[in-house]
Amino acid sequence: MKTVTLHVEGMSCDHCVKSVQEALEYIGANARVSLSENRVEADFDETRLNVNALKSAIEDQGYDVLSIEE
Repeated sequence: MKTVTLHVEGMSCDHCVKSVQEALEYIGANARVSLSENRVEADFDETRLNVNALKSAIEDQGYDVLSIEE
């Protein structure tokens, strides 16, 4: 398992948090979303997913990934 932190812009409510969590869970990642810090911590299996897949899943929900800490 690998853990990364993604800094996300555009989340403003609990619905945003839920959208991001569900999008990441759908592709197989476990996500913890902090609305107050505009941050998503995601755990994922590197043999099945990569950071670009996480970024795409978040951006497909309409949010911008500003940076990624691996």
